Amino acid sequence: MRAAPARHRRRPSALVAAVLGVAAVVLGACAQVVPGVAVPDPAAAAPPGLERFYGQQLAWGPCVPFAGTPEDRQIFADPAFQCARMEVPLDYARPGERTGTIAVLRHAAPASPERIGSLVINPGGPGASGVQTAAYLSTSLAQTEVGRRFDIVGFDPRGVGASEPTIRCLEPAERDADRRDDDTDASPAGVAQTEAEERRTAELCAQRSGLDLLANAGTRDVARDMDVLRATLGDPRLTYLGYSYGTRIGSTYAEQFPANVRAMVLDGALDPDQDPTAELIEQGRGFQGAFDAFARDCASRPDCPLGQDPARTTQAYQQLTRPLIDAPLPLPDGRVLSYADAQQGTINALYVETYWPRLVRALNDLRAGQGAALMTLADEYYERNRDGTYASSQDAFEVVRCADDPRVTDPAQSLARAQAYNEAAPFLDSGRGASSARDSCAFWPTPPTSQPHVPQVPGLAPPLVVSTTGDPATPYQAGVELARALGGSLLTKVGDEHTAVFQSSPCVDDIATRYLIDGTPAPPGATCPAS
Repeated sequence: MRAAPARHRRRPSALVAAVLGVAAVVLGACAQVVPGVAVPDPAAAAPPGLERFYGQQLAWGPCVPFAGTPEDRQIFADPAFQCARMEVPLDYARPGERTGTIAVLRHAAPASPERIGSLVINPGGPGASGVQTAAYLSTSLAQTEVGRRFDIVGFDPRGVGASEPTIRCLEPAERDADRRDDDTDASPAGVAQTEAEERRTAELCAQRSGLDLLANAGTRDVARDMDVLRATLGDPRLTYLGYSYGTRIGSTYAEQFPANVRAMVLDGALDPDQDPTAELIEQGRGFQGAFDAFARDCASRPDCPLGQDPARTTQAYQQLTRPLIDAPLPLPDGRVLSYADAQQGTINALYVETYWPRLVRALNDLRAGQGAALMTLADEYYERNRDGTYASSQDAFEVVRCADDPRVTDPAQSLARAQAYNEAAPFLDSGRGASSARDSCAFWPTPPTSQPHVPQVPGLAPPLVVSTTGDPATPYQAGVELARALGGSLLTKVGDEHTAVFQSSPCVDDIATRYLIDGTPAPPGATCPAS
C-alpha cells in the first residue's frame, strides 16, 4: 500500500535507538527555575478557555505501565523514572468536549540551587516515542552537566505510543501484507491497484482512529500540547531539544509561543518553508549521498558485496535487490523478504555509520540467498516487535504527514515527483519506470492543518540549530534555512549520520551544553569534525 516514491520517516537518532548582542538577548531569556522559588500560576497565564489544562497537577508514578516492549519494561522499572498522564483537549477549538492524555516521563535532576528546570525532548519521526527516548537518553546524560542541571523529560505526542487515544491504521497482519506488496508496476492497472490500496489505508485510519483524532493530530496541535506540558512542569519558559521531525515541532512551537521559549536546540532540521515535494527529492539525494559514502567504504574492503569499483556500486546493489520484485526471498520464520523490505532495511542502515558493517553482512547474506539479516534491519525501521506486533510509529507517521503537508492530488504531478525521485536516488530505482500513483494523503478525509511558510517569531530567544553535512534524512541546507528563519546560530557537524547532539561528539556536546545552560550561541562558522 505504498505509492512510490515513499517518504522515509526521520528515524530517531542512533544514540536514542541503540541506547535509546545575541548572547545578551539569549541570556536574558534563560530564566532559571530554582526549587522553592515561586513561579507564575500556570492557570492564570493560560490562553482563555484552557485554564483547567494549564493548571492541572501531574500525578507522577511508576513508568512500567507506559512501556511498549519487554525491553522498555525492564528499563522503565528503574525508580529514577517517573511517569504521568497529562490531559489535553482533542480539539483546541472545542476544549470543553473530548479530551485525550499525553504520556510523560521524567528523570529528575538532583535537588540543587543549580537546577535550571526541565529539558523537554522529542526524537523525531513523526511517530517516535519521546517517553522511550527520555529514558534512554537520560541514562547517558545523568552524570553530565546537562543531567545535573535539568530534569530530562520526554512525551509521546498525541496519538503516539502510550498517549491516548492512539492512532491506529493497519493491524499487524495488514502491515506485514503491506510490506510484502509490490508497488513497482507503473502500468495503468498497477497504478489503479496501488491507489485502491492507498485509498483503503486512508479509510482504515479514519475508521480505527476516528476523524476527530485525524483532524487534530498534526504538528500544530502537538506544539499546543507542549505548551501545556511546559506549564504543568512549572517552567515559565520552555527548554527544548528536538531531533529531526522534532525540529518541526520546535519551529511550530516557536511561532505559536515565541515569548515562552527559553532555549531550543534543533538538530537535523526540516526547512519550514520547503514544499513537501522538494523536501522529498532532497531526502532522496540525501540517501543517495549516504549510500555512495557507504559504498566507497565498502569497496575498500575485500568482503564488499557490491564489488571494489565505487563507480559500479549502485548497479551492483540493483542487481542484488531487483530480483526480489518478482521472487521475494523465503525466510526461516515463514515470511518473505520483499523488494520493499530490502530497500527499507538498507535505508535503516544508512542513517548511522555504525550500522554499515551490519549492511555489509546483510547484503552478503542476500547474495548467498539468505534474507534474515536485511529483514531484521527492516523490522527495526518499522518497529516490529518479536511477537509480530508493531509500535504505532508507522501509522502515526502516515497520519501526521497527511495532517501537516499539502496533498498531491494530480496524477501528473505525482508522476513527475516519482521521476525526479528516481533521478535523485538511483540506487532505489526499481527499473520498472516511475509510477503516477498517488499516496494515501490524496484520499485523506480531513484537511491539512498547516502549510510550508517562514515562521514569524518576534521576540524569540535565538535557537541553536545543528546540521550535519552528509545527513541522509534531513539534508544540511535545511538546517541553514531553519537557522536563518528563526534567527538562530548554526553549528555544522561534518559527517554522514542523522543528527549529532549527545551522540559521541565532544565538540557538538560542549557547544550544545553551554547553550542550554547559559545561552551561549554557536560562534559564527562553528564546525565540528567527524566523530
